[in-house]
Amino acid sequence: MKAIARLAALVLLVTPSLFGAPKDDRADDIKRLKRASEVFTEIMGTPDKGIPTELLDKCECVAIVPGLKKGGLGIGGRYGKGIVMCRRPGRRWSAPSFMTIEGGSFGLQIGFTQIDLVMLIMNRNGMDKLLGDKFTVGADATAAAGPVGRHTSAETNIRLDAEILTYSRAKGLFAGIALDGAVVKQDKGDNADFYGKSMNAREILLEGTVDLPAEAEPLALALSGQSPRRKH
Repeated sequence: MKAIARLAALVLLVTPSLFGAPKDDRADDIKRLKRASEVFTEIMGTPDKGIPTELLDKCECVAIVPGLKKGGLGIGGRYGKGIVMCRRPGRRWSAPSFMTIEGGSFGLQIGFTQIDLVMLIMNRNGMDKLLGDKFTVGADATAAAGPVGRHTSAETNIRLDAEILTYSRAKGLFAGIALDGAVVKQDKGDNADFYGKSMNAREILLEGTVDLPAEAEPLALALSGQSPRRKH
């Protein structure tokens, strides 16, 4: 067991370098915002295969990780960079905060692939986890694979206690995905690059002191277009 634990720790340590994660600057952050908007729009534009609007209406925040890298040889790993936006009073969306997600998995995996990841943070408990420095999906925050379709069904009621609902898209297939064990972290370096000064997720997402930048307006509009009203 100790050998497995050491191996898991090694996977987490080398995952970013394994996937060649580059050092970002503001131009990369802007590209990520643009791609996140495209990913969300494409997913919701797929007939009968998007995220249920009832869940979008209820969620507190949406996190999108375009091009999360996943795979390995014998031991799997994943690493990706994304953004989070949360609801503000009056149905407005917050400015974006940048994040990373990483983690190891065990089982037979050969080769590498990229997926687009979407996470719905469903309640204040999940949001509080998101505002911390980091949390582990499934351990620190309850999570479930999200249901797919324009409307929720009876089986969705089973998942309504989850703090986070997770989805992935790979090779055109959109479905719920289990992410237990993945570690989500604030990317304070990317936040500093984008805003020109040190800022944390709480300042950006919750306190409302940061105006929505022009580069994030397309994503805010896409989110508002799919969830124009709030259901409680």
